[in-house]
Amino acid sequence: MFEYCSNSDSLANLQWLACYLTTLKHQSLYWSILTVLLLLAVTAPLAIALGLSGALARRSPFAVVRSLGWGYTSMVRGIPDLIFFLFVPLAMDQLLEYVRHRVLCPQETGPVWIGHDFVVCSAAKLPLGPSPEWVHDTYGFILAVVAFAIVFGAFCANVIHGAMNAVPRTQLETARAYGLSPRQVMLRVHLPQTWIYALPGLSNVWMILIKATPLLFLMGVEDIVYWAKELGGTKSARFSDFPHGDWRIYYFTGLLVFYLLFTWVSQIGLKRLTDKVSRGQATMAGGKGGA
Repeated sequence: MFEYCSNSDSLANLQWLACYLTTLKHQSLYWSILTVLLLLAVTAPLAIALGLSGALARRSPFAVVRSLGWGYTSMVRGIPDLIFFLFVPLAMDQLLEYVRHRVLCPQETGPVWIGHDFVVCSAAKLPLGPSPEWVHDTYGFILAVVAFAIVFGAFCANVIHGAMNAVPRTQLETARAYGLSPRQVMLRVHLPQTWIYALPGLSNVWMILIKATPLLFLMGVEDIVYWAKELGGTKSARFSDFPHGDWRIYYFTGLLVFYLLFTWVSQIGLKRLTDKVSRGQATMAGGKGGA
């Protein structure tokens, strides 16, 4: 905050706005943008890794593994995303606390469910009560990342599985005819071709992931939606040094612009990536890129 911000009543319009936009709460808003970007940066590779694992599981020669792959993708597709986002952090939190309760408090032999309450010893709480605020925030963020990765990993699995089926069989048969082992065929021929067919679908999943980040607000993470609602609400002189009316429309308009710009930049980047990996490949997209 600037030095002249000590007395908000004596500020001119632009100075008042400059001081208002640099308050500690607004700095939390700016940090929350980094939270969203970090969520995307961590979740995207995790979701692709889970998607690839799920797609390979669905093609496994072992019935048990194949059933697990189909069960994972079918379960996530059949449950509304909002319910899954709320269920996974809660279930993981209680599972971890239950395991810690049994390990750290063996003297506690009673049930952890008492009526409708989930009760564990204080040493099993996650995070511990005296922990600093950043530990609580980091723990909640990690649970959110896991929930996002599981949900969008299932979407990626469907995309990658379809892309693997789209690779021409003649290419795989030719590779086998040249004496490549099944592992070599998968790593050198099948998977490289798979990514070319999968990129359009994965691009759509990326866009949906971007649009789903406001769900962090419902999962207890103080993201940009939380702060837009908090800062945009009416602030009277009694509760704020910078009183104002209901400015939520301006804050949410800012969010619209932010997400539109972000998706627009993503579209440009994904288009260039698709053109690059398709160049020289035996696909329709590769034909446009040239050899």
